[in-house]
Amino acid sequence: MFAPEAAQAAVKALPAIPIDGVWLPNAGSSLAPDVDKGWDYAMWVSVITFVIVVAAMAVFIVKYKRRTPTDITEEMDHSTKLEIAWSVIPLIAVFALFFVGLRGYINASIAPRDAYEIHVQAQKWSWTFTYPNGLVTASGTYPDYAGPGLVIPADRPVRLIMSSTDVIHSFYVPEFRVKQDVVPGQYTTLWFEANRVGETLLECAEFCGKDHSYMRGRVTMMKGDEFDKWVEDANVFKGTPEEEGRHIYEERGCKGCHSIDGTLVPNGGPSWKGIFGKTEALADGSTVTIDENYIRESINVPNAKVVKGFPSGVMPTFQGTLTEKQLDGVIAFIKAQK
Repeated sequence: MFAPEAAQAAVKALPAIPIDGVWLPNAGSSLAPDVDKGWDYAMWVSVITFVIVVAAMAVFIVKYKRRTPTDITEEMDHSTKLEIAWSVIPLIAVFALFFVGLRGYINASIAPRDAYEIHVQAQKWSWTFTYPNGLVTASGTYPDYAGPGLVIPADRPVRLIMSSTDVIHSFYVPEFRVKQDVVPGQYTTLWFEANRVGETLLECAEFCGKDHSYMRGRVTMMKGDEFDKWVEDANVFKGTPEEEGRHIYEERGCKGCHSIDGTLVPNGGPSWKGIFGKTEALADGSTVTIDENYIRESINVPNAKVVKGFPSGVMPTFQGTLTEKQLDGVIAFIKAQK
């Protein structure tokens, strides 16, 4: 769906993940320290065990090397103390790791009661975020990462309620140390509390199709009062319906599949240029006039009436993510593409 040049430019536009240490990104949330403790513990136990095992192998290779064809290692009895040691010490290490991990797991599983809730919808290959006041933002392959993505308040708990419209995706923010599968037909949740202001990277960590690697975006962390003002101001589009429709076309992924210059996007949908008022043949053999009702139905239920010659099941549904005012804006914008 992406032109190579556009893809490269979009990737460059994404924020970099800040790296403070040698092994892991910056600990950007209140949950990160617990995860990092588990990582450090597991890594150092592995390193120490590796060194002990390799050192013992080296000693045994030298000490018990057969030097002549007739060399036979003398009879050796077992060591009860050694057997107890190599059983009990690893058992203690594993139990310690279990409790380190359990503490982090419990903290990550129970969100504070006052957490700010945002609904997340995953679809091939983008994320849509709906705020309590109805504001909607997006990121991913469409709209070329141009939108603000997920915007959250810093130093305030945020709880995400997530669902998928198609296949299994995985919401992953490396700096926050949170990752959760997003499953069609059910809700999954996660929470975090960002500890800094700035930007970081959001990714899909579950292979979900050919554009999976482009299902990325930005997370913007704002001070609490700035975030509240942003939510209030961003919820109202200041412009004509046609201007709002163009804004949605550019920010919500429409341009990834529909051109406005008459060209066809590979594996996409019909161009919007001059389409309003035309009579089109459908895949089922019937015909339809492209009017306001058809456009509205195609946005909310995109596979209901697919134009002949175009693939079905490609366009995600926008039902519930666009307000009536925004739908009117899209229709006005399509009408304007003479």
